[in-house]
Parts: sequence; structure tokens; C-alpha cells
Amino acid sequence: MNQASQHLAFHGTIVSLFALLLGAPYARAIKANASDQVIHSWRVAHQSLSLGAALMFSVAAVLPMVAKSEPLAWAVSLCLIVSSYAFCVATPLAAITKDRGLATGAKGLARLVYLGNMVGALGSLVGAFILVFSAVVSL
Repeated sequence: MNQASQHLAFHGTIVSLFALLLGAPYARAIKANASDQVIHSWRVAHQSLSLGAALMFSVAAVLPMVAKSEPLAWAVSLCLIVSSYAFCVATPLAAITKDRGLATGAKGLARLVYLGNMVGALGSLVGAFILVFSAVVSL
């Protein structure tokens, strides 16, 4: 396993732990009969970050096989790491602020939710494109 994969797996463990910890406010929202939007936001935070961590582990496992170039491996890893941490900020903050962060022009913390979502989405997309490119080049 190369260093890029090791870093990806390491940061995946951190994101996984954070995602699991978000199960507590999710359960608290359910018990408190919070609004459907709040419960949904906590569920999204808990589940999507868990899925993101699983993606990081999966990519870390196959990255040495599909990215023969060290710079490409680091590009994929960095994109996914940045994306995951952006979502670690955006998704729980969306539940706290009750703002989905999907529209421009937000104010205050809602602006941070939007920014986190955009950085997260862009990082995931760029990382996926680089991963596909790496896989095609390595054939």
C-alpha cells in the first residue's frame, strides 16, 4: 500500500468515527420528536459520512492497483480527504442551523453549510474523475 492510500485509510477512520458519533444527536432528535427536517438532516449526516468513510477505505484498497502514478494517487486521495472533511462540517451544521445549504445567498452559518456542500461535492467529483482516468491509464 502506498502512502497516498495509507493517508486515505487513516482519514477514513477519522471520518468513520465522527460519523458514528453523529448517531447520538440523530437519536436525540428522534427521542425529542424534533421536526422531520431536523431528523432527516441528522440521518443524512450520520449515514452519508459513514458511506463516505467506506468509500475512502474502498478506494484506499484499490488505489495502488489503478493509480500507477504517485501524483495521481495523491490527487485522488487529497480530493476525497478534503471532500470528506468538508462534508464533516456541512452535514451536522445543516442539522444545527436547519438549513440545507443548497442555495447561494445564505447568511451566517448557512453560508458555511453551502460552502461545505459545494467543496465536498466538487472534491468528490474531481476525485472520481481522476480515479477513472487513473484506472484507464493503468490498463
